[in-house]
Amino acid sequence: MNKKVYIIWIWWIWVSWIARYYNHIWYEVYWSDSTNSELIENLKKEKIDIFIWERNDFISRGIDLVIYTEAIPKNNKELQKALELGIKTLTYPEALALIANDKKLIAISGSHWKSTTTSMISILMQNSNLKINTIVWSLLKEFGGKNSYFSDSEYFSIEACEYKRSFLKYTPYIWVITNIDLDHLDYYKDLEDYISAFESFINNIKIWWYVLINWYDKNSLKLVGKRQDINYIIIYNDYYEVINNELIKKYTIPNFSLKIPGKHILFDAKIAYTVWKIVWLDDDLIINSLKNYNGIWRRSEIVWETLNWNILMSDYGHHPTEIKLNLEALKDKYKNKEIVCIFQPHQYNRTLELLEDFKESFLNSDLLIVPNIYKSRDSLEDMWKINWESFLNYINHNNKIFWNWLENTLEIIKKLDIDNPNKYLFILQWAWDIDNLRYDIEIKRD
Repeated sequence: MNKKVYIIWIWWIWVSWIARYYNHIWYEVYWSDSTNSELIENLKKEKIDIFIWERNDFISRGIDLVIYTEAIPKNNKELQKALELGIKTLTYPEALALIANDKKLIAISGSHWKSTTTSMISILMQNSNLKINTIVWSLLKEFGGKNSYFSDSEYFSIEACEYKRSFLKYTPYIWVITNIDLDHLDYYKDLEDYISAFESFINNIKIWWYVLINWYDKNSLKLVGKRQDINYIIIYNDYYEVINNELIKKYTIPNFSLKIPGKHILFDAKIAYTVWKIVWLDDDLIINSLKNYNGIWRRSEIVWETLNWNILMSDYGHHPTEIKLNLEALKDKYKNKEIVCIFQPHQYNRTLELLEDFKESFLNSDLLIVPNIYKSRDSLEDMWKINWESFLNYINHNNKIFWNWLENTLEIIKKLDIDNPNKYLFILQWAWDIDNLRYDIEIKRD
């Protein structure tokens, strides 16, 4: 008889790979979530039983394991029932650690571009003789439109998130740090506290293995020398250095180009190149893979061309640094288009804490629309301090619109599309439900 695992709702993109993993090893998989979506419907097709909202009456001693995210309310009835019955329960990072820590783990951390870097590393290793097990917080066509890939490889690559220090559960052989830029101020006190989480994580690296650090990120450089029994790899634009105590070896990074715009994405590719060299992959295989890299879901993803020949794009970036660099890259690539940025801030608390950084982030858009602020883990006090109108008033931009709620935002996008054929690049810049607007914007048919 198959064992049964029950996965408690919310944040499906983070948790859905767990459902797929346990389905892969022949568990019966059950899962609840707060709302339905296209991705949930796809999971159902994979014979994963999903119920919308809570069903604590389903939790019984017949369930072998319950997995939940730390974002669920403390009074969640399903979790309470599992604890009452003495069923084994694991948080998301605990479950991932249980699965991945017995492999040669490659952990990708940082405030920005973890998914892009993880996907680059994973796609090539999947196609090499080394193979890979991987978890990406996005969807890849190379993985059949899924966010995970499993094989009999000894390697496992994951995104190791710093939120609530959850990445301290992992013990990698190779640790990649893309950058360290203050975030998650609903948990961390300040930048020093934030960096301290990364300083703690460096103690988890397997002895004599590697940590990869971005030379151009001053906060990441603070980690160099924290341990004497691991190898530090410092990555520059044209080369990388391997530092073992006082011994330094220098290696060239060859020139290559990408289909995806942005100097920051190109640097992620150089980080991925360096990881591949650590595991002894061939240069030709690496460079050809990078040339053919098509990006991932929600990262400057071209959704489609509208009925009126305007481009519709979706990007998950919701931190000021991510938005600024993304819009700069798009402005440089799409010189013949005006950029309409439809931005949904994520959390009132985060918006307040990063307000000054947001001020100059949207200058490379021609029109900025803000429909609402998405509420998540927010206090009433924070919600009194800021709203979408006051946020927009603070932003430095000559052409900005507060367009109350998503339904009204959809109508203005449709009108701009109809009145201005072949003029715009619409980008849904978001962290939550604003992306659902894509399904109501007419697609151009061939």
